[in-house]
Amino acid sequence: MEEKEFNYINVIPLVDVMLVLLTIVLTTSTFIAAGVIPVELPRASRSQAEISKVQTIEINRKGQIFMNAAPVSLENLKKHLLPIGRDVPILIRADRFLTLQVFVDVIDAVKNQGFRKVSLQTEEKQ
Repeated sequence: MEEKEFNYINVIPLVDVMLVLLTIVLTTSTFIAAGVIPVELPRASRSQAEISKVQTIEINRKGQIFMNAAPVSLENLKKHLLPIGRDVPILIRADRFLTLQVFVDVIDAVKNQGFRKVSLQTEEKQ
């Protein structure tokens, strides 16, 4: 009996295995992304909502500074910022007719305390 030589490689089994692996990966990633896999989160003394609460600094037209609606001076603002975590977002709302120096002083105080998530609230032009 004479044996035939292999002139080609049969890739159908390789393709079948790759399709099965692709199906497994896509199914698993869908469960993870959709949150279908039940996960019981660890507990902490504070919730994330409390930790990441936005701190608001407002400056009116006269240059008066308010932190979370309470009036503060520039020096007291620095003291109020000390106990706050550096990952907490700071929102600055300043009057558009404010003297620029007061605004720069407030921004400087916030940046010198090490806050990196600082934003300025604006209104959309009509």
